[in-house]
Amino acid sequence: MQVATQIQPNESIQDTFPILGTDHIEFYVGNAKQAAHFYQNAFGFEMVAYKGPETGSRDLCSYVLQQDKIRFVLTSAFRPDHEISKHVNLHGDGVKVLALWVDDAKKSFHLAVEKGAEIAFEPQTFKDEFGEVVMASIKTYGDTIHTLVERKNYNGPFLPGYVAKSGLKHVITTGLKYVDHCVGNVELGKMNKWVQFYQEVLGFKLLITFDDKDISTKYTALMSKVVSNGNGYIKFPINEPAQGLKKSQIDEYLEFYNGAGVQHIAIATDNILQTVGMLRENGIDFLYVPEIYYDDVMDRVGHIDENLEDLKKLNILIDRDEDGYLLQIFTKPLQDRPTVFFEIIQRKGAKSFGKGNFKALFEAIEREQEIRGNL
Repeated sequence: MQVATQIQPNESIQDTFPILGTDHIEFYVGNAKQAAHFYQNAFGFEMVAYKGPETGSRDLCSYVLQQDKIRFVLTSAFRPDHEISKHVNLHGDGVKVLALWVDDAKKSFHLAVEKGAEIAFEPQTFKDEFGEVVMASIKTYGDTIHTLVERKNYNGPFLPGYVAKSGLKHVITTGLKYVDHCVGNVELGKMNKWVQFYQEVLGFKLLITFDDKDISTKYTALMSKVVSNGNGYIKFPINEPAQGLKKSQIDEYLEFYNGAGVQHIAIATDNILQTVGMLRENGIDFLYVPEIYYDDVMDRVGHIDENLEDLKKLNILIDRDEDGYLLQIFTKPLQDRPTVFFEIIQRKGAKSFGKGNFKALFEAIEREQEIRGNL
């Protein structure tokens, strides 16, 4: 089964490090069974595969969840001295693996290492009755890794070692389609280092730069650069804190995550009104932007297909670039630590990242930081 999060490729760009899409995103969590229940019932993911004691895995268990082209793996360890337990103890629940679907994992791995990538694990071939999968991993910011997955000779439910498994109740999809982009937060002064890593090691291009004048409020600021692979399937914004009067959201993340890591995952939908309506009914909590935001938003973005009152009711933000417009909204953190969260996005032609919403969004985040005592 090949599931990739991808958009229409730009055939005019020569891709020096071919990536077919996002294979999966793996979270290390404290309780995988309960986390799987949350993602099924709150976000509408379907359980498709499992690994645990019943399958011969004596030290960890993993639940594989899928919705359209999105695949999440939720993994917990059983012993306190296991590396996964140590990761959760240090960071809380968070993203460990951003897995990239490639055609030749060994070739891609050796190319990356030749260009300076640090090895997480060497290429390995895993086999079962459904075929074989080749995987290798390289390190990126913090404790996050990129696992290169070659699965062209495999037709099992996920990977060798996993068995097909479904949930105990019928899950209603919320209309989530694919991963639009994944955002990483890194320490002050490290953004350019990791942008250079993606450019030189993985052949990514610098897509856009935001400085502290673009992303700032009265109190806080941050800087961000967005890199994308050659065909546009993968987009990684990299954030670092900037000097401000108070502690920025990036500083708060770095403090509570205890280092660099994935800040948020942006997930695309074809109908954000329906998706967000269902997510709210399922108990997902979103950042609040005051109603005054909508007083002049139409002057800024022009005509849109949706009814403004419907967007206002659900607190959905709007922005426009030269290619069209986009609709977006951000959840509050998905666990008690103020770290990883989700963005729900619908693109109506726009290729940008909602620059016109930055001020309103970051003021909303600051209000939450203040409530937590972290501003």
